[in-house]
Order: sequence, then C-alpha cells, then structure tokens
Amino acid sequence: VRRQRQMCIRDRYYCVRANEVNKMIDKFCDYITKKIKEKNLDMDEEKTLVVDFGVKLIFGELPKILFLFIIGFLLGIGWYTLLAFLLLCPYRSFTGGFHLKTHLGCMICTIVLYCGPVVLAKYITIEPLYIKYTITALIGILAIVLIAKYAPADTEYMPIISKSERKRKKISGFISLAILITIIIFVPDKVISNMLLYGVFMQTLTITRIAYKITNNKYGHEEYEKEQQIAV
Repeated sequence: VRRQRQMCIRDRYYCVRANEVNKMIDKFCDYITKKIKEKNLDMDEEKTLVVDFGVKLIFGELPKILFLFIIGFLLGIGWYTLLAFLLLCPYRSFTGGFHLKTHLGCMICTIVLYCGPVVLAKYITIEPLYIKYTITALIGILAIVLIAKYAPADTEYMPIISKSERKRKKISGFISLAILITIIIFVPDKVISNMLLYGVFMQTLTITRIAYKITNNKYGHEEYEKEQQIAV
C-alpha cells in the first residue's frame, strides 16, 4: 500500500510539473502573440489565431527537435538521428498519428520515434537478406493497409476535414512509404536500412485506433462528423 501511495504521489508530481511547463510555454507564446497584435492593429481574429499557432509551433516544436538532436549526439548517433528525422518526418506529416497532451510527452514521443529506430538498428541487425526482405514486405503490406484505413490520422486539435486534402495526404503517404521501402531495400548501409525499417513500423503503429485509445486521442475528422450529426 505504501509503495502504491509513493507511486501515486510521484505520478501526480510529474503531472503537475508537466502542466507547469505547458502553462509557462503557453503564457510566453500568448505574450509574443499579444505584442505582435499590438504592432499590427489590423489583425483580425483569424489572423491572430494563425500567428498564435505559428508562435507556439516555433517555441513549442523547435526546442523538441533541438533536444532530439542533442540526445542523439550524446548517444553517439547524432548524424543517424538527423538522417532518420529528415527521411521519416515527411512520412509522419503525411500519415499523421497520435499526439501526446504535454510538451514533455511530445518530447519523449519524438525521441522514441526518431532516436529509437537508430538505437535498435545499431544493436539489432536483421540478417540474412531473405529474412530482411520478407520482414520489409510484411511491414510494407501492413503499412499500405493501415494508411488506406486511417491516414491521414488527425487529432481533435488539428482535424483534417477537407476530402481533397485527406486524399492528397493519403496519396503522399503512399508515395513516401514507397520511397522509404526503396531506400530500405537498396541502400547497402545496414544501420540506415534497418533504422528506416524500424522507423516505418513504429510510425505506422501511431496511426492505428489502438494507439489512439492507449494515448487517449481521437480522430479529429470523426469528432467533427459527430458534431455535425448532432447539429442536424
């Protein structure tokens, strides 16, 4: 019982700390947006929201990316982490995936998605080639099925409502997957090849309904459709 209480207290502490960090970043971003609006009096509400989103993207996302590369270089896999980010990031942007609610959670998720595959590739080599090609084919087929079913996997905070945009992102997801699979098959560097294989698998899992339930996320377009049905 005592152990359970300690764990409960610890979890609450980290939750409070994470919320404090979120509030600090949001307050700072709100302050920047306010100053920009003061210097641009013709900004309407829509432009203000766009500016606020851009400011939060800069001050919320860039530190995570910078921290990702710092962790990568500290682990001795900096250049591989950079390459993984450059090659896998387009695939994630097209296919979507869950997002964690806190900046700390997002940072950990980013590290897992981009540093994780590199670490796995350094220590787990898939050999011989026929086994690797078989696994690549299975992951490729799984990815095709899941992209067709879920992509682009949006969130409540950034729903993708437009059918044309959803179609464009889905097609781009298939193209991105094809490029990655081609690199996995033909690039002779085992670390690069394996890290992309692990990365594609991990990223593809983030768009599934199971992953959304585990992380307490909901598909934004589905929630929008529910709201429209209620309104009717």
